Amino acid sequence: MMSQSAIFVDASFLLAIGGHRASGTTLRAAFTVNYEALIEGILKTAKDSSGLENLRIYWYDAAKDAIFTDQHKRIGLIPGVKVRLGRISFNGEQKGVDLKLGLDLVGIARNRAASVAFLVSGDDDLAEAVEEAQDLGMKVVLIGVEKADHRLGVASVAEHLALRVDSIITLPEELIKSSFVKAVSWDPEHAMHSAAIASAAAASKEAPTDSASAPMAPKPGMPKVPTPALLSQRPKFQSTTQAPAPAPADYQLVYSSTNQSSGFAGATSADRSAMEVATEVGSSVATNWRASTTETELKDLLADRPLLPPEIDRVLLKDCAQRLGEWKTDLQDIRRALRVAFWEQLDQLT
Repeated sequence: MMSQSAIFVDASFLLAIGGHRASGTTLRAAFTVNYEALIEGILKTAKDSSGLENLRIYWYDAAKDAIFTDQHKRIGLIPGVKVRLGRISFNGEQKGVDLKLGLDLVGIARNRAASVAFLVSGDDDLAEAVEEAQDLGMKVVLIGVEKADHRLGVASVAEHLALRVDSIITLPEELIKSSFVKAVSWDPEHAMHSAAIASAAAASKEAPTDSASAPMAPKPGMPKVPTPALLSQRPKFQSTTQAPAPAPADYQLVYSSTNQSSGFAGATSADRSAMEVATEVGSSVATNWRASTTETELKDLLADRPLLPPEIDRVLLKDCAQRLGEWKTDLQDIRRALRVAFWEQLDQLT
């Protein structure tokens, strides 16, 4: 087996942790990443640990129809990096990413192309692939992001996976801070500017110059096309939650979502504290999403209210799991509180 290393990076895992620390949300539009510096830091961490030269970095992510985005092309052009893409399903879930990573890990071990694998991930679905690579003579080291108050010492890593790797090392905290930067923030000037653009567009459509420019009446039985005037008539959600409170430090990421109706009932004091955190998370995601979206995307979102697109719903759940832990985020009352808070904050911003 050749004395060199190979690095396997689960981009969704790494970007979720780094992005949340920089911007308070896992919504990718809310933060920017210096990929060149981040990848260089991962390479340095691996070499400092093993002393070996690196075969290449395998970068695993997902995209619609597994087609390279501009961001993926930028990463793929970095020397020594190979981008491997899975698909994003209709409900916003990644498909094929873990499978590709596991197969590549075992394949590199079987072909004896590297003696040490560095794994940047926290997914317990990779545990079996790790053991298979070890049985073939490869050493597997997990690279995590330090979290001192967590029992494993790293953030968002499944214990099932942590127990199977040969050792765990961490990326420097300074690397995470310097590589991830909050991209956008909401402010009154931004809000007024967006509102002025929207109102100007609406006014131009509502002021025909002659009878020929008058809008045609919809055909009988046909649904009305959503307009800002119609959308503004939709009822807004009401919430009975209190002001947000500090959240517990321990957390794990969650990667699933279900569609539920809005609204939630009262609870015990402990449950109310969790509700307050959910309300804060929902408001934060709405603020970050609104600051990075267009008026067209906003209108499309409002047209489907109260349903949320899967990609937004998954960000709500992942951000909440960062604060409360996965098991609390799975509670239906918490999930409903997240969605209610999202809509209420969006109402205030629009």
